[in-house]
Amino acid sequence: MKKRSLTMKETIIVASTLFGMFFGAGNLIFPVHLGQMAGSNSWPAIIGFIVTAVSIPILGVAAIGNTHSENLLDLSSKVSYKYGIFFTTLLYLTIGPFFAIPRCATTSFTTGLAAMIPESTHTIAQLVFTAVFFAIVLICSWKPKNITLYIGKIINPVFLVFLAILVIAALINPTANMADVAPIPDYESGAFFNGFIEGYGTMDAIAGLAFGIVIIDVVRGLGIEEDDAVAKATIKSGVLTAILMGLIYALTIIMGAQSRGAFEVSENGGIALAQISNHYFGTLGNIILALTVTFACLKTAIGLVTSCSEMFVKMFHRPFNYRGWVLVFSVFSFAVSNVGLTAIINYSVPVLMLLYPLAITIIVVALCEKVFGKSKYVYIWVTVGAFLAAIFDFLKTLPEAIQTALNIPALTEAAGGFLPFFNLGLGWVVPSLIGLVIGLVLHLIKK
Repeated sequence: MKKRSLTMKETIIVASTLFGMFFGAGNLIFPVHLGQMAGSNSWPAIIGFIVTAVSIPILGVAAIGNTHSENLLDLSSKVSYKYGIFFTTLLYLTIGPFFAIPRCATTSFTTGLAAMIPESTHTIAQLVFTAVFFAIVLICSWKPKNITLYIGKIINPVFLVFLAILVIAALINPTANMADVAPIPDYESGAFFNGFIEGYGTMDAIAGLAFGIVIIDVVRGLGIEEDDAVAKATIKSGVLTAILMGLIYALTIIMGAQSRGAFEVSENGGIALAQISNHYFGTLGNIILALTVTFACLKTAIGLVTSCSEMFVKMFHRPFNYRGWVLVFSVFSFAVSNVGLTAIINYSVPVLMLLYPLAITIIVVALCEKVFGKSKYVYIWVTVGAFLAAIFDFLKTLPEAIQTALNIPALTEAAGGFLPFFNLGLGWVVPSLIGLVIGLVLHLIKK
């Protein structure tokens, strides 16, 4: 008799694995920084952040399961196969060797180890640290069937222990009452929308689409074979993951807001974490933070290398097999990780502003596809609407030198005049809805 559901213990292990892959570099540095900026307006910022950093990522995993898709390529090919190749490749390179994987190693060094060694040795120390970091990633990613053991049973519990020590200490003895902390000007109004956009930085919405293939393989490895049963097990594990992630985000954002009694708003969340840990634990705090961040980033890097390698084997049968891609992604990520955390974050923003609308819309359409009979017209036209508007978000966040050279400010200013919510970073919403109407009309005509 075929197994129809996971036991509670198995569900917790799968949820722990999924959480471990999600919760990495950006999941630590962005919420703390958000709390410092939002101050007394942290609660609406928390809600906005959780939408893009928790709800949409879990729905992304659910979308893969709900449509019985084997992977992201299978799902995005509902628009067209060529689009599926384009979108899947760009998404995996973004959460893979171009940005997210290198950021894991760089954040681990910048936030943890850098504070404990002389600044004059940072360059060589970072080179050695990232080499060791990616050697561990390479070893743990070599056999993807062991990912549940490495992440779900070993690395993730250790990470949660160290994170709990820091958060509990900060919440028990805050340096300021959150209600008394003045938000920075941008957060005096519109804290929800700022939190919503800040959640983009975690890259979790697009990572959710990528991690779907890994979690489905894990569920099937536990004996679940039928598509409906796999989908239910995946969604059940996702709900547990969402609860844990939402709780940690809320606590770390509050921790960031309450740190303003001792510190000004930091340049980034990595600096804020270092200041907070040093304030409460001194030198020991630096060690706790280094271990917390390194374990968080290590498990995410393993999950990302595994996901990217499995997907590229399915898309491109040559020139590498799975282990060949693991080696390529690990070595390339090692090289990129040494350009610096600030550079990686700055260059990733425009790409994320292009990808997120495409990811959010395909997730929503995939979850609702039974309502419109899985019509290809709806997939196509919603994607067209989101893509055309997202191009302007991409242009608006390019480096200033490029914007000036190409006279982009005039173009984006004009876009703000005809795209509702463009100034909030949500200019894609109305065009996507228009695309939905066009798709439904064409579907009904064809039907």
